Amino acid sequence: MKYHKIEELLANNQSWVAEKLAENPTYFKDLARGQKPPFLYIGCSDSRLPLTNFTRTEPGELFVHRNIANQVSLTDINLLAVLEYAVFHLEVQHIIICGHYGCGGIKAALQGRTIGLIDNWVNPIRELYLQKQDEIDTLPTPEERLNRLAELNVLAQVKNIYQTSIMRKAMHEQKAPAVHGWVLDIHTGLIKDLNVLTEQWHFYPSCLLTEIPMMTVAKVKSTDEVAGCCCHEALEIR
Repeated sequence: MKYHKIEELLANNQSWVAEKLAENPTYFKDLARGQKPPFLYIGCSDSRLPLTNFTRTEPGELFVHRNIANQVSLTDINLLAVLEYAVFHLEVQHIIICGHYGCGGIKAALQGRTIGLIDNWVNPIRELYLQKQDEIDTLPTPEERLNRLAELNVLAQVKNIYQTSIMRKAMHEQKAPAVHGWVLDIHTGLIKDLNVLTEQWHFYPSCLLTEIPMMTVAKVKSTDEVAGCCCHEALEIR
């Protein structure tokens, strides 16, 4: 892969601006008016994964949060601030949680050989592997085991999104965006939709979420006090 020199970056920027203005003289004036993106993208920090390239989206279409191994941590104030702003201020229509095959964070969690802060960060993925070890270890190749754990990790992060007070409030107010779980195959450039069907989740006056058909998650009842409601439904990866 060819890498640019630092001196080339500003020159490339000027060329890109010129190309955009040639296509549309008001492009940047329109962009500067403000943002109303329909998508919140929660992805991995991996440098190979700018989703705008893979989806041919323009600036202003994706509101973005990225971290190692696309984690939705319930104690991450950065993630929670992004989620709250996206849901209640930008009013995004879709949340995309996108992992990828060949993820270094997944590999670190599976091998359990990390040291330092990264060990703490990927520990939830390690715990997920231990929960699903029988399923994962039966797969014939290391690559398939890593790929399956990457998929399970995305499903776990979809679960976590729905456990945040932000999404519970949005569901109670019937303003919750649809949530999608994707995995990008770095070997082909293609995105795999895991078909986590979440569009039908909403609160009834009884405070209970509807029963929905899902391929990858199961319903587990629990109680919680959220925005005047007395209960919610959590999810369990299976």
